[in-house]
Amino acid sequence: MEWKYWKVVLRYGHVGRRKDVTVARYLVTPAHYNLVMVMDIGKEMPGVKRGGVIGLTEVGVEEYLAGKRKEKESFYLQKLLNFEQRAK
Repeated sequence: MEWKYWKVVLRYGHVGRRKDVTVARYLVTPAHYNLVMVMDIGKEMPGVKRGGVIGLTEVGVEEYLAGKRKEKESFYLQKLLNFEQRAK
């Protein structure tokens, strides 16, 4: 099966009144996914504000892997993911 790799820039909420945090997330999808399908995935991610998909680009495997490493270092994403796990 072939894959596509995406960089999705999202606005996350809950950091104060009318404030947000912009974070780049990296996704992998089947090759038949297009921009609209990936945007729908981004909109449904927990914590993303309404209209929170700011940017969306297709990237290569190397940039995807580097981006996933950066996601693990992101303080905000660490807190968000740990909170989701505790809530379950």
